[in-house]
Amino acid sequence: MGESERYIDFRRRKISLGADGNALMTLISINAVIFLILVFIKILYFITQSPDGEFENNIQPWFSLPAGLPALAHKPWTFLSYMFTHVNLIVALTNMLWLWVFGSIFQDITGNKKIIPLYIYGGIAGACLFMASYYLIPPLKSQLGSASLLGANASIMAIAVATTTLAPDFRFFKMLNGGIPLWVITVIYIIIDFAGIAGNGAAYSISHLGGGLTGFLFIMRLRKGKDWSLWMNYLYSRFINLYNPERKKRPIKTIKEKVFYKTGHAKPFVKKSHVTQQRVDELLDKINQRGYHSLTEEEKSILKRAAETDL
Repeated sequence: MGESERYIDFRRRKISLGADGNALMTLISINAVIFLILVFIKILYFITQSPDGEFENNIQPWFSLPAGLPALAHKPWTFLSYMFTHVNLIVALTNMLWLWVFGSIFQDITGNKKIIPLYIYGGIAGACLFMASYYLIPPLKSQLGSASLLGANASIMAIAVATTTLAPDFRFFKMLNGGIPLWVITVIYIIIDFAGIAGNGAAYSISHLGGGLTGFLFIMRLRKGKDWSLWMNYLYSRFINLYNPERKKRPIKTIKEKVFYKTGHAKPFVKKSHVTQQRVDELLDKINQRGYHSLTEEEKSILKRAAETDL
């Protein structure tokens, strides 16, 4: 059993839907708010009896990613806005459902600070490959001026593949003959996703594949100790605390902390922490915020001993 599976099976407090700083719910909320704003604008167009296509021609292009670089230069924010925008109710609901299915598992395993960077990475990769396909695939060049991309599919594909790479044997509905492995759910999602874009052209498929590849590479690099989310979280933290008067300053070491004593060949004293429910709860909170990889060896041993005893 790997460390991710051990953590999943361990008695823990999951990040609840209403918990402060729930990154998954933040993503779903952003998508929902933008969708509701666009629905409200669409209703206004309907009430004012605007001609058909006015909303698609005047409002939607401000959120969707254009395939051409000249158009992108006039609307650079669409490189990010497109991955949070939906205009179809069914597409929005299904995308948010899949985001919740894969995102909740990914967040439980890795903590609360990797899902948003991965979501953005997947969306950026999907955007780059979408635009590149219209320049590199000859049959698509004629559609360069009119094609655009909208929706969170590439970002969700990144999270789905990353979660499956991290814990492929995680099981749903364990009461049904041992449960359904996560990789089976992922295969079903990929089939549904590509079936839904079958009539829209190769560029959309390439975009979603780019998101999936990004999710796979994200986990591969994470296993090698390279966390691609660190710089995003650092910039976010710096921005949030930029004008915070209560920002903690770096503690100054005291003289006592700077003094080291020579012990010769004597082995240092090994402290064995006492396992208490309060200590376990503190470690579970740390995992929820930073992921299992943030634990020290001592903290991992505490969780291991807690799992073997009944507190």
